[in-house]
Amino acid sequence: MSSKLLSSYTMRGLTLPNRVVLSPMCQYAAEDGKATDWHMMHLGQYACSNVGLIITEATGVEPEGRISPWCLGLYNDETEEALARVIKFCKAQGDSKFGVQLAHAGRKSSVTPSFMIREAVTPEKGGWIPRSPSYYEDGVHPNPKAMDETDMGGVKAAWVDATKRAARIGVDLIEMHFAHGYLVNEFMSPLINKREDRYGGSRENRMRYGLEIFEACRAVFPADRPIGARISAIDWVEGGWSLDDSVAFSAELKRRGCDYICASSGGNSLAQKITAGPGYQVPFAEAVRNGADIAAMAVGQITDPQQAEDILQAGQADMIAIARRLLANPRWVWMAAAHFQEFLKYPPRYRVCHPKMGAALNFTDTKEKKQQLLFMFQSEQEASVKAWG
Repeated sequence: MSSKLLSSYTMRGLTLPNRVVLSPMCQYAAEDGKATDWHMMHLGQYACSNVGLIITEATGVEPEGRISPWCLGLYNDETEEALARVIKFCKAQGDSKFGVQLAHAGRKSSVTPSFMIREAVTPEKGGWIPRSPSYYEDGVHPNPKAMDETDMGGVKAAWVDATKRAARIGVDLIEMHFAHGYLVNEFMSPLINKREDRYGGSRENRMRYGLEIFEACRAVFPADRPIGARISAIDWVEGGWSLDDSVAFSAELKRRGCDYICASSGGNSLAQKITAGPGYQVPFAEAVRNGADIAAMAVGQITDPQQAEDILQAGQADMIAIARRLLANPRWVWMAAAHFQEFLKYPPRYRVCHPKMGAALNFTDTKEKKQQLLFMFQSEQEASVKAWG
């Protein structure tokens, strides 16, 4: 039986060569929001490794929407030009598709990178005053300014502008970052949103701002290109955002043209109590997929090709997003191909360098010959997988 993980997947006019997705991971390597050579290397290695969909780190729709002053942005001509350079390089390397995760960090912005001691970056040190649906103090992030509707309109306009820029530079897909305690997720969660206007109180009101942003961005992005959303399926805090809330929100997003949901979790409260483990968020993807009748992307401690395959075969998700394991092993998709005895369109320069992977392997060869060579390659790849744990 052919691997579902390595099968193609189509959304609107976009067909992914396989269902492995590079999960967005902050790099803290931008210069004034501009992508650098680090991004060329970091993202380019996955374009040379047969990853089906590459999604950038959280990309700020305005300077104050970045998590840190060193985060990627897409809010002026300079940031647009820098990211266009990376996209052009990545898309020239193979069949991988390229997505951008548009984001606004809200109250969790203007902090130091995660690989440092996390603390606020004050305006005196190059930071800014964050914004939030309501005033909030947690002792870690800078105390934010509560947004009025004028602030909200400006931020929504920034999302739309970033969406237009993404379309211009050839982005295949946009993922809206509505998770992890960042701005839109802050509006959704009753733990943070204490507003008394039409954007606070009831679930319908708390969902309103995110739905307005999505609808405005969907209207200006080409109709044949997908837009999905990453959400925090639950807050992991009693009285917080729930899985039922996520199903309802996902259904409303689908009504407005959303193509998939990536179901993550948490990020709104230091009181969260997460029960983590292999595939611990997969049930969230399954619940959203079935409850809202929308394509789902599973993410979170999915490390093994067979584990990923089983999730897809069980109908729990349609795509698999992988983060740390792809950082540790950018050739993870090749390991999956060896495991499932599938042949990939490996980059020619790499095939020539590995005789068992394709120096003598041509696309015109018989299936039997391809399988024979893949069996030779498989033992080495499985040993590598075991070495990585």
